[in-house]
Amino acid sequence: MEPAVIQLLILAGIAVFLILRLRAVLGSRDGFEQTPLPRQEAGSDPVAKRRFEVIEGGPDTDITDHVPEGSDAAKALARMKAVDPDFSVNEFLQGARGAYEMILMAFESSDMDSILPFLSRDVFNSFDDVVQLREREGLRVDATFVGLRELEIVEASFDAETREGEITVKFVGELTSVVRKADSGEVVDGDPNVVKRQKDVWTFARDMGSDSPNWKLVATGE
Repeated sequence: MEPAVIQLLILAGIAVFLILRLRAVLGSRDGFEQTPLPRQEAGSDPVAKRRFEVIEGGPDTDITDHVPEGSDAAKALARMKAVDPDFSVNEFLQGARGAYEMILMAFESSDMDSILPFLSRDVFNSFDDVVQLREREGLRVDATFVGLRELEIVEASFDAETREGEITVKFVGELTSVVRKADSGEVVDGDPNVVKRQKDVWTFARDMGSDSPNWKLVATGE
């Protein structure tokens, strides 16, 4: 067998292995927090405050707009708001939207230092393992984030003892992604002109009694 053919087969095997690792870390792809927003100071925006004001005995639309009324997730979100009155589900989702793009693109470009403060140690290590594998194999990823098609809360929980809230969010994003040889730029996998759909389920956690408004990504799935 010709040496060039053998080299091509080896590179194809590496690309397949990388794709499997990417699915394990980030989720699945098929053909077609920016940091979390800072918490507003109490009273700084009376219009926004009135927007989320709940009529006594009525549902909190800041919660029921995103999860079914009376569900376990709704109850957990309500307990989070009881501990931290400045917490807003709408603002959380705005921050999650920005965090998703920021973390995903930093991972694709191997810029792990920039997202370290927003990841738990376990998630950071999982991401970093894939980044180091790419570097050892002499590969790089060129990716462009196109947009977010879906964003929804799928689960929420609150631990009264630790005051830690967890919110699991489903993302369906669109991006272009190409695996190239780092030295020559030769395409090993992907097509820069094909937009792929990226599906992820990420869990964010935060101490609701903390002064810091920032959430950390603590688990990933699909």
